[in-house]
Amino acid sequence: MRPSFLPLLCFILSFPAMVAQDAKEQKPVSLEVDYFYGSILEHNPDIAHLITDHPYGLILTYNRKTYGFNEWERRHRYPDWGVTFTYQDMVNQYLGENYGLYGHYNFYFFKRHLVIRLGQGVAYTTKPYDREENFINNAYGTRFMSTTFLKANFVKENIWEGLGVHAGFSIIHYSNANLRAPNNSTNTWAFNAGVSYLIDHENMPEFIEKDDPPSSSHAERLKYNVAFRFGMNESDVIGLGQEPFYVFSGFVDKRINYKSTLVGGVDVFAAMFLKELIKFRSIAYPEDGLSGDEDFMRVGVFVGHELRFNKVAFVSHLGYYVYWPYAFENRVYNRLGLKRYFIKDQFYASVTVKAHWAKAEGVEFGIGIRL
Repeated sequence: MRPSFLPLLCFILSFPAMVAQDAKEQKPVSLEVDYFYGSILEHNPDIAHLITDHPYGLILTYNRKTYGFNEWERRHRYPDWGVTFTYQDMVNQYLGENYGLYGHYNFYFFKRHLVIRLGQGVAYTTKPYDREENFINNAYGTRFMSTTFLKANFVKENIWEGLGVHAGFSIIHYSNANLRAPNNSTNTWAFNAGVSYLIDHENMPEFIEKDDPPSSSHAERLKYNVAFRFGMNESDVIGLGQEPFYVFSGFVDKRINYKSTLVGGVDVFAAMFLKELIKFRSIAYPEDGLSGDEDFMRVGVFVGHELRFNKVAFVSHLGYYVYWPYAFENRVYNRLGLKRYFIKDQFYASVTVKAHWAKAEGVEFGIGIRL
């Protein structure tokens, strides 16, 4: 009996380990390299003198492939996430060269032959604006900038021994979000082509297609939120100085399914740069009829949406100033960015860009509570 019982005992003792091994998440990885060549778009006539040639550069990418191990991966058609590094020669003596580091997501369509990549990160420019040495560059007011890129490519992965190819177009945006003037920014439209390599391609897991509960099963009751956002920015008047700003928000949200949450509420803005701008214009431009004592506070109402990726959400808000005593830009504003939830989704931190259409006002760092 002992010899026959021993294998059974070993099987029983090893079963939890076998289950854990089967359930252990694999982490497939792919690498990419691209060359791109394009043109700077004249989105603002103030940068026309900086568009003198066709910029070019390289894109290096690290992708973590997903295959449905987690529910959010299946809900979003098995996206990739990872890190992108870019080098771009602006081919202009005043703009210099830019180096960018991004976090990104890849989303696949049309049987995974079309991939849309969205990346957000930080860029370093070699020739920012300088009052004495580089005053021609009115696009980049700081050496470090916020940068965003969009990439749409036709892809064929793992054609031979893990190697694949892709080609398409990219848009690369550089801006310091009014952290310091000037900030006219640049947008590069480029064509790109490259190769990819799927590491350990022979052991790439199959896509998991589990029967997840209906997306609507994640719906929640109305939740009440209080958020505080802050940052630094400067008006378009060069040399007026950086000032802090504060945003106090109260809003309600309604999660309607796994991916989507609807929001609506009120923002109260206290931007110190606006206070200084009003004083400046009252003195420099008396024809404006300003006294210099106009209220710099603004109050807006907004509606919005959150696209959820597990604990991370992409935030998009559209607002309207109901209290707007000083006519700065226009009465419509928008907010885009990322939010990360913590502790049963009751607390969160966010990084967003508040703008008036395509003109950024500032980068907002925020914290909040959801009740």
